[in-house]
Amino acid sequence: MKRLMIKTLVATLAVAASGMAWAQDIKERTLKMGLQNPKGHPAVMGAEKFAELVAAKSGGKIKVNLFPGGVLGGDAPTVSALQGGTVEMTVLNSGILASQVKEFAIYDFPFLFANAREADAVVDGPFGKGLHAKLADKGIVGLAYWELGFRDLTNGRRPINKVEDIAGLKLRVIPNPINIDWVKALDANPTPLAFPELYAALEQKAVDGQENPVSVILANKFAEVQKYLTLTHHQYNPQSVILSKKTWDTMSAAEKKIIQEAADEAGRYQRQVSREQAALTIDQLKKAGMQVTQLSAGEQAKLHVKMKPVIDKHAASVGDSTVKDVMAELARLRK
Repeated sequence: MKRLMIKTLVATLAVAASGMAWAQDIKERTLKMGLQNPKGHPAVMGAEKFAELVAAKSGGKIKVNLFPGGVLGGDAPTVSALQGGTVEMTVLNSGILASQVKEFAIYDFPFLFANAREADAVVDGPFGKGLHAKLADKGIVGLAYWELGFRDLTNGRRPINKVEDIAGLKLRVIPNPINIDWVKALDANPTPLAFPELYAALEQKAVDGQENPVSVILANKFAEVQKYLTLTHHQYNPQSVILSKKTWDTMSAAEKKIIQEAADEAGRYQRQVSREQAALTIDQLKKAGMQVTQLSAGEQAKLHVKMKPVIDKHAASVGDSTVKDVMAELARLRK
């Protein structure tokens, strides 16, 4: 009995010592996280959950301060600040990272994913993780994929009932070549613009319209300055949660584990919230005064045809092996 008590005491002390060592590996630190959307948007809700999880897992030692609404600037300056170490974290459309690693442009291909299940399988699997790993050479750590969702089209000039109705519209796009080219393919006029500038541009009629998931349209009150919503679902945006490698390299194994686990757990929550909100948002936009149209199957097919030359053009710059890998995975999922 005495021997058993000694063994139990030794085991207890070992566990306690391990816990103390773990706690000592976690330093007091504060991480700044920039976000483009306002409070109430699923991306910000995901970030709030992330901050909550990090605080809980670190015993309150690691704090994540959120800066929603683009107050730290647009995506490009935020990424630059992250690489410099003055901003620790952000979450942004994965395709924007093509400016760092060209293969990320694949995520901006029109009509790449037919549904969220396909997107989840690709980005959470070896392909998506492989792309995130490529960011390390650029001073960026890719932690996890969240989602923005399927993008739709709004404008303030006329309802879009057929593809030809898009011609002539001046549309704000994310500043990258694929988005510029697909707008041109529809005989519309692309206007690259940082997201924090978009509401004012719509209000002042500097642009006629824009394209974003309905959750973004609602959260940013675009219904106040846009009359017509067309459900095109022309792109799906995964979002990358990224962290400054300068910060990551100062973290202990214990701290890295906390951050990674929190990003993954918050991601599952964020996707759930995003998809639940999307199902309700269209009715809310209608109540806010937007006229909503759904393209017919025939018009949607025409939209696919119009986009094909854009995909073919950019497949070469993204890289044949990258395109082949994604298409092979999608073919497997669609069996």
